[in-house]
Amino acid sequence: MHSVGRSWLLLTGFVLFYIIYLLFGALVFSSIERPVEDKMREDVEALKHEFLNQSCVNAASLERFLLKVLTANKYGVSVLKNSSAASNWDLASSMFFANTLVTTVGYGHTTPLSDTGKTFSIFYALIGVPFTMLVLTACVQRIMHPLVLGPVGLLQRCGMQPRPATVVHFVLLLVLVVLFFFLTPAAIFSSLEPSWSFLDGIYFCFISLCTIGLGDFVPGTQPRQKYRSLYQVSVMVYLFVGLMMMFLLLRTIHIMADLHGLTTFLQLPRCEDSDLDEDRKPIVEDGPEAQTPPFLTEKEASKPLEPGSQPSYNTINTS
Repeated sequence: MHSVGRSWLLLTGFVLFYIIYLLFGALVFSSIERPVEDKMREDVEALKHEFLNQSCVNAASLERFLLKVLTANKYGVSVLKNSSAASNWDLASSMFFANTLVTTVGYGHTTPLSDTGKTFSIFYALIGVPFTMLVLTACVQRIMHPLVLGPVGLLQRCGMQPRPATVVHFVLLLVLVVLFFFLTPAAIFSSLEPSWSFLDGIYFCFISLCTIGLGDFVPGTQPRQKYRSLYQVSVMVYLFVGLMMMFLLLRTIHIMADLHGLTTFLQLPRCEDSDLDEDRKPIVEDGPEAQTPPFLTEKEASKPLEPGSQPSYNTINTS
């Protein structure tokens, strides 16, 4: 009964902290963005009055025109002469939209115009979103050993204790992810997109790989962009691999919290409670009988691993 009460107390604390965090974010965003919005609103009103004073167009006609323009722009149809492309629904653009739909990034720069397209999007995402999550999870499972279990075992064999080894490994993994999936792509995007700064590139990478997808920055929408189809396909590949690495980071954080006892303290489910007991042995054990052969024969290496024989990060000795 004491455990149940403690669990509900922790849950209440989490909810209260979440609400306070949202209020804090709202206050900060409001204080930063509200003056900029007011200034932009004043500039637009001044420009509108200037246009009306210099033309014979009445205010009602101008309002109807602007409403049509804004509605079209919402659906990705630009009235500007130098628009990014003849259509937002060619094969490459449609594939890019499908990718943002099933990965839940959803930039919102292009949306279905017809009721049929909206209905199809519902059923397409209903199947595509869980399938994409399944594929990402399967890919993360395959790269867990070379990117997580192997390096941690190597650090332990170099003399480090299990817990410091996991912390060092996580820091190194985080640095590599930031370098290759945030900083380097941001530099590439800022060079390919003339209106983007380096900060805009980092902002786009973070918003995309966290599946927030605000849609204020979307690659491949510049006028007369060269190799636009290839560019969009490359961004799709980047999004998939980047999401896979973000999943790997989240999984590593969860497993490291298991090892350090944080999930037990907060009464959260462990990352791999369903593992078999024999999979919970330490990666490095004392004694010659625990040593694994340094090399496998070609026949042994080609054999598929049994589900229960795959190494687990939770096998690190917590003592």
